[in-house]
Amino acid sequence: MHRLALGGFEITRIQAGIYHWDGGAIFGVVPKTLWSKFAPADELNRVAMAFNCYAIQTADHTILVETGEGGKMPAKARARMKLPAVHQPLPEIIAENGIDPDKIDIVVNTHLHFDHCGGNTVLSDGGARAAFPNARYYTRRGEWEHAHERHVRDSVSYIDANYDPLVESGQMELLDDDREIAPGVKLHLAPGHNRDMMVVTATSGGRTFCFFSDLIPTAAHLTPSWVAAFDLFPLEAIENKIRWIGQASRDNWVCGFGHDKDVAFATLTPDGQISPQENYANTDAS
Repeated sequence: MHRLALGGFEITRIQAGIYHWDGGAIFGVVPKTLWSKFAPADELNRVAMAFNCYAIQTADHTILVETGEGGKMPAKARARMKLPAVHQPLPEIIAENGIDPDKIDIVVNTHLHFDHCGGNTVLSDGGARAAFPNARYYTRRGEWEHAHERHVRDSVSYIDANYDPLVESGQMELLDDDREIAPGVKLHLAPGHNRDMMVVTATSGGRTFCFFSDLIPTAAHLTPSWVAAFDLFPLEAIENKIRWIGQASRDNWVCGFGHDKDVAFATLTPDGQISPQENYANTDAS
């Protein structure tokens, strides 16, 4: 387990699976001779990544940030990502991490790409239903609207069954602005990867955890100019990375990344790299 006590909060990194994706897509224009030092590629140029979710347990809430890929991808796509043929349901993974999935009362999707919200729902003969029936779900309205534009650039990233049933039932709230969804837990617009992606901060006892989502998908992407080929607005991504990394470094935040398979939690040095003195990778820091 990867767990951190932060003031009165307990934060757990939950890996909803390991997958493999093309290194050129993950690192964009960065030469392979550079990025391969941080993420070795296999014979098909794929690098290992994680579907990282984070549970934030407060005195009154159990908040789940992201829900992974959810098992809705067709068999050919699962094989391409080196995913197991049989998908393990996210509630089971959460329970294995010592958290009761029935106690999750808030779910946050930083954006609606399938690898961040696929576990929102489960499919049955009656259609898609909420995987966390006791939870209120949150995402940005602009992101939901963009998902339905079916733009040729990124339509493949969206699966309506992951969110539309929740919007239709009223269980998912579409946000038009930044929001504090629970005391100390805030959602902030951070464009770059796409227009309406959010980052999440959780502050308690004078300390802050920040989940960067796909603004900084892995620790290797802390270099501001290292942006993924997926990013729709790369220059804006760079500007926002500089701003968020600067604040995280100055204020000694604990940081989490959307897809780093090794680094669960990390603090940053003044130049925006991982601090070796307080790197919580591969540790149980509770």
